[in-house]
Amino acid sequence: MGTFKIEGGIRLKGDITPQGAKNEALQILCAVLLTEEKVTINNIPDIIDVNKLITLLGNLGVKIQKNGQSSITFQSDDVNVGYLETEAFKKEGGSLRGSIMIVGPLLARFGKGYIPKPGGDKIGRRRLDTHFEGFINLGAKFRYNREDHFYGVEAPEGLTGSDMLLDEASVTGTANIVMAAVLAKGRTTVYNAACEPYLQQLCKMLNSMGAKISGVGSNLLIIEGVEKLDGCTHRILPDMIEIGSWIGLAAMTKSEITIKNVSWENLGVIPNVFRKLGITLERKGDDIYIPAHEKGYEVKTDIDGSILTISDAPWPGFTPDLLSIVLVVATQAKGDVLIHQKMFESRLFFVDKLIDMGAKIILCDPHRAVVIGHDFKSQLKATTMSSPDIRAGISLLIAALSAKGTSTIQNIEQIDRGYERIDERLRAIGANIVRV
Repeated sequence: MGTFKIEGGIRLKGDITPQGAKNEALQILCAVLLTEEKVTINNIPDIIDVNKLITLLGNLGVKIQKNGQSSITFQSDDVNVGYLETEAFKKEGGSLRGSIMIVGPLLARFGKGYIPKPGGDKIGRRRLDTHFEGFINLGAKFRYNREDHFYGVEAPEGLTGSDMLLDEASVTGTANIVMAAVLAKGRTTVYNAACEPYLQQLCKMLNSMGAKISGVGSNLLIIEGVEKLDGCTHRILPDMIEIGSWIGLAAMTKSEITIKNVSWENLGVIPNVFRKLGITLERKGDDIYIPAHEKGYEVKTDIDGSILTISDAPWPGFTPDLLSIVLVVATQAKGDVLIHQKMFESRLFFVDKLIDMGAKIILCDPHRAVVIGHDFKSQLKATTMSSPDIRAGISLLIAALSAKGTSTIQNIEQIDRGYERIDERLRAIGANIVRV
């Protein structure tokens, strides 16, 4: 297991460029299975979860040609669908949450798709019902082996368009259903569809390949099935979660940082949520400039003076992936904040580590925490801790960079799953961080 050693309390300064979006990459990479023609994807993040999926595609028989840093051409003209029923696939597919999204493309193009229970962060129950109910609505037959947690869907005669109302606005569920429906016979409507920028990107990519998807950006998608898709070239958006992480880092360490090429139009409410915490951020072209917060930052209360509540919601609401960052940033704010994590029941369980560092946090229940800000009058103290998941891991790293003394973070593979060469990039703006 790798470890970071961090000397905290150092002011950082400089420019940092966000990586390609992890959550978009996992969808886009699965979509290459929908055509036998070449698909070139640019701005692919070099992170563990994405690299695992690329390896999985290679084992399925997808041809992979690296064009240079962050650019790869894929060609799925000789897919070995039999690999899905091997022990090797059961082990490989089970180690990655994003592997679930190969099922829709495989089902659409080859009439069957299988997947072991996927892995990923242990942040609570992450149901797959939306995915498989969507496939069933399109005419697939579902089977599940309880002994080895192996899921399967089959449609040897092909899929047929259907009207469906999703039981939840699942991003990966919507992506999977859309990828299955683009090659189905007839018309499919998906209501209560997720509409995150990354899902919009997937739909735009599929349309550039010849799909007929309308309603992109709304919660009602209309898909007219086509017989085949062509190749394309696609560029992945910058990662909004990493952008939010750098905003939080700048505020917590009182650092002057410019985040480059952020794609402002795809950030939604993220900048305004950080502004509610009292953080100053300026738009300069397509960059975000954060000045050094010498006097700290003060939380804005609601209009009636009540405590600020920050909660997650489906897009265009605030993404749950940034609540851990907001919670850490609030520990040094002037004022109090209620963090309400609605989606996952285990995501706030890392707060004990922040309490050990001196943060004032009351964990009300698995979904809510009250943070009483220090206003920088009491600096967090260095400690030794372990990263439980990707987003908690980066939050603890930000806390360590602001803390007094030398902190140790173990199990950093969790951070590497979502953040590309993070130690190198932080050292480039002045951080004292060493990978052991």
